[in-house]
Amino acid sequence: MKFLHLTDTHVIGEGTLYGQDPAVRLRAAVASINREHGDADFVVLTGDMTHWGDAAAYERFSREIRKLNMPAHLMVGNHDDTAAFGAAFPEIPRDENGFVQSGFETRFGRFLLLDTKDPESHAGAYCPARQAWLDRELDQTNGAVVLFMHHPPIKTGIVSMDLIMLQDVEAFYDVIGPHKARIRHLFFGHMHRAIFGNWRGISYSCMRGLNHQVALELNGTVDRIAANFEPPAYGVVMLSDDQVTVHVHDFADRSERFFL
Repeated sequence: MKFLHLTDTHVIGEGTLYGQDPAVRLRAAVASINREHGDADFVVLTGDMTHWGDAAAYERFSREIRKLNMPAHLMVGNHDDTAAFGAAFPEIPRDENGFVQSGFETRFGRFLLLDTKDPESHAGAYCPARQAWLDRELDQTNGAVVLFMHHPPIKTGIVSMDLIMLQDVEAFYDVIGPHKARIRHLFFGHMHRAIFGNWRGISYSCMRGLNHQVALELNGTVDRIAANFEPPAYGVVMLSDDQVTVHVHDFADRSERFFL
């Protein structure tokens, strides 16, 4: 099975963000997906669809994302506004408490999309109500599971970003820990970098954003987030019975192609 991992599109209603137009970047990503990976089953977008969370931004985001020739599973991040998102995409499922989280079956396991948005902070939250939903989802299936969330539950060494990672890490792990042998992979966004690793026996990956990236400043300060314009990318994921492979696709790269 093949699917795409897209994250942190940060679309705005008009104008530019840090001198770039995020909607143009999204348009290019969608065109690339349709052209180069039209055989994929779906796209998962792990949050921060918009930068300001306003209705105009969701309208513009909607125009671009609906050009995909495959289903898109949308998730909220810290820059999103749940109410405005819900008005623009009323069809996106929620749990019984109104959180934008849901699950769906694939032939290689159940995919669970988690809502880690804290309306009061840019850091991530996973409250008892959301934990209860996840606990129930995990208990109701005995097969393989793939997890998606916006905020990472791990420290990356980028100090300014580690401050706004998921805050309820231990409570979150208490829920998923008993099931980690069947959690095949954890996908997240928020970091605006391609990051891969293993957390307490669970493999994970993160993709770059589309408009701007977080600089690899491992000895930085806590009071600023250093950013740059490293190339945008999305993930091309190949999933089979015994393997998870994640490719970072620099879709905007225009360097010359040659054969070895």
